[in-house]
Amino acid sequence: MAHQLINILVNRIHDRELKRCGLLYLRNRLVDIGCGEKQYEKILKPFVTEHVGVDHHDSPHGSLRVDLFGTAYQIPTPSASFDSALCTSVLEHLEEPEEALRECYRVLKTGGNAVYSVPFIWHLHEEPRDFYRFTSHGLRYLFEKSGFKIIELKALSGFWVTFGQLLVYNLYRFNKGPLKWFRIVDGVGLVIQGCAATLDWLDRAEQWTWGYLVVARKESD
Repeated sequence: MAHQLINILVNRIHDRELKRCGLLYLRNRLVDIGCGEKQYEKILKPFVTEHVGVDHHDSPHGSLRVDLFGTAYQIPTPSASFDSALCTSVLEHLEEPEEALRECYRVLKTGGNAVYSVPFIWHLHEEPRDFYRFTSHGLRYLFEKSGFKIIELKALSGFWVTFGQLLVYNLYRFNKGPLKWFRIVDGVGLVIQGCAATLDWLDRAEQWTWGYLVVARKESD
């Protein structure tokens, strides 16, 4: 339960935006690059006809839901196999993100859309395979260099959500003993996230966002 509460706010923001993008941009056959447990399959089910998960054998999220074993650099499928692509919180874990974007471009059909989410201000995670953080300018450069046309490039929060989320993660370092038994940190964390959401709505400073959502299109071969 604590794991679900620690980042409930950013997860809700992310999933809301993903559902909106699913409605607008995703269709037919979807490749989920770095799918893990395919946690977004239910959200996207109304918009696609097939949800194909790609991941490697040593994924920290397990392999039970993987349909194709491969990597973001080598997806074992012919070119132009998919109408849509999804890649969430994966690009920062790749040594060569541009190569991964070019591989996504290869497996998409002309006119296909790709939806990515990436961090900007975020703590180290899944170490040692945590290599990059991305600005909006860096993302635009990488995607356009890889052949994509940017359709949307959206900050997922302002300062307050980012600050509140990092504060909550820091507080959970002390979530042990009596604090854990009486769920004090859980309660404080929820209050902080609620206040952060309200403050972000009142004063949204997107240069402090915790992450970005990118929608990119393959317009030609």
